[in-house]
Amino acid sequence: MSETIDTGKLADELRALVKEAEELLRAGLGSGGAELKDHAQETLRDLKQRLAGLEQQLNARARDVDSYVRENPWQAVAVAGGLALLLGLIMARR
Repeated sequence: MSETIDTGKLADELRALVKEAEELLRAGLGSGGAELKDHAQETLRDLKQRLAGLEQQLNARARDVDSYVRENPWQAVAVAGGLALLLGLIMARR
């Protein structure tokens, strides 16, 4: 469930970034540079579409992980423990 919260936080931060970029675009390209302004707006539209797709993918993956862990809790614990053990061994060598 924490993956869903993290995904939402990431998506919110990316939306804020897009909003700030739009504001900068409006402020910086007032009347001059119509071609540059059009290109920047097209790029922002593309970024928004990619953001929406990324958000859907992250939510789908988070749901998949959540359902897997709920269906196989002991396997999930074993995998997490194994990864923690490997990480501990690697860090102990340094």
